Amino acid sequence: MSQTSVQTKYDRAQLKNLYNEVRAFSEKLCQPLEIEDYVVQSIEDVSPPKWHIGHTTWFFEQVVLCQFAKDYQPYRKDFFFVFNSYYETFGERVERQLRGTLSRPTVKDVYEYRHEIDQRMMRLFDNVSDKDWNEFSRLVEIGLNHEQQHQELFVTDIKYNFAMNPLHPAYTELSKGKKAAMLPLPEAKFVEFEGGLIDIGAAAGKFAYDNETPRHQALVHDFKIMDRLVTCGEFLEFVEDGAYSNADLWLSDAWALLAERKWDRPLYWHKLDDGWQIMTLGGMRPLNKNEPVSHVSFYEAAAYARWAGKRLPTEFEWEKAATEKANSIESGNFVDDGFLHPVPLNDQSSVLKQMHGDVWEWTASAYLPYPGYSPEPGALGEYNGKFMSDQMVLRGGSCATSRSHIRTTYRNFFQCDKRWQFTGFRLAE
Repeated sequence: MSQTSVQTKYDRAQLKNLYNEVRAFSEKLCQPLEIEDYVVQSIEDVSPPKWHIGHTTWFFEQVVLCQFAKDYQPYRKDFFFVFNSYYETFGERVERQLRGTLSRPTVKDVYEYRHEIDQRMMRLFDNVSDKDWNEFSRLVEIGLNHEQQHQELFVTDIKYNFAMNPLHPAYTELSKGKKAAMLPLPEAKFVEFEGGLIDIGAAAGKFAYDNETPRHQALVHDFKIMDRLVTCGEFLEFVEDGAYSNADLWLSDAWALLAERKWDRPLYWHKLDDGWQIMTLGGMRPLNKNEPVSHVSFYEAAAYARWAGKRLPTEFEWEKAATEKANSIESGNFVDDGFLHPVPLNDQSSVLKQMHGDVWEWTASAYLPYPGYSPEPGALGEYNGKFMSDQMVLRGGSCATSRSHIRTTYRNFFQCDKRWQFTGFRLAE
């Protein structure tokens, strides 16, 4: 979660409708779950579904209701401890790796908490003063974007939990349609861009996280960028060429990590007697060589780029290219479409394809503040600023991201070894 630098203006009815839509989608994502699924936490990076639905409710109680509801009485004070994530401003919390040990509160308890806070929020929508409306609506908008982030985490966390189950159960039946159609895969082309000083970052007037600001100028040199994402078939060539055992391709930390974790393929790939299989949210299925490779770490993306004689684009190159010649956000593959998996290239109408949706794209840029960046004081300034160390920037959104949540200036970030998210890449030179 992070704060905004600018605010989109809503009237009461508009913001209330948006609140209900976002909150309902979280519960829709829970519908395929059995009660046993709600508490599983297979690694520290993953949070149980029950915790996600409680934490996103905690935000509205802790940040909005406590500030604006007159003489507010907490639903349960111990929930402030249970559902805090890592906000020092709000005090102590359950350690992240222990969230899966919380058999109580029950799933029923958490849903009752969620629905009660929703009712309190509905009353507050009607009763908050005109004087407080701007700040109230700003915080609600942050909370809704925060919940959309957790909806994406919910999807990827469920996938990891199910993939660690030896039965490889399906979360749901994946949607099918024209986006999943198999079309001939075009040979990758590299599109040229002229360098110079370019404008980077979010402009005023629309919602943006603080790490996308301030808008400023950055220098890029002439570059070329791949017109589509690297595919599973192309990455399979890298695997079968023995790249995971070739030290010359890997950064030092990556090489040590390969030995420690015994990586020799992307996450969720399985080599069986009848060929390669991949775990999806719809269960196991044959590897589709034309779909974008996903669930690879920055280390794997960088090693592939070296193996291919190329490099990863910087985030500034990516933003320039996406701004000028990318597919539209409307045409991308997002969670709204129900595929819940990267799909093969099917739309060749844009110069640069698949830049919005399918997979988050690793860039060669460290996650650092923009010139002039200043986090907001207090709790809402904790998220972005304090994590600007030892992480790399990703761009573009994924098949688990909400379409309304993404924008070209959006800066996601993860440590170099993370790969449980839908993370892929394209090449540059």
